[in-house]
Amino acid sequence: MHMEERPIEPGQRLVGRGNARIGTVDAVFADYLLVRTAGLLPIDLYVPRPNVTVESNLLRVDGSPDEAYERWHRPLKRAPHD
Repeated sequence: MHMEERPIEPGQRLVGRGNARIGTVDAVFADYLLVRTAGLLPIDLYVPRPNVTVESNLLRVDGSPDEAYERWHRPLKRAPHD
């Protein structure tokens, strides 16, 4: 069984390729992280934990911020009465 050296906690930064900032961990769940992107209009990304590498106090994924958005953004569905 593999144990992470440091636990993943809310507030940690998630970066992608070239240390491009993707966002900040907002919540930690058993199989994914809820990551809020930086910027004027923050977006929630649902990042699977197996895709995340822990490096000291920094979290890393293989991809750019645009690729992270394409892979892990889950827009809210429209209400049934709309």
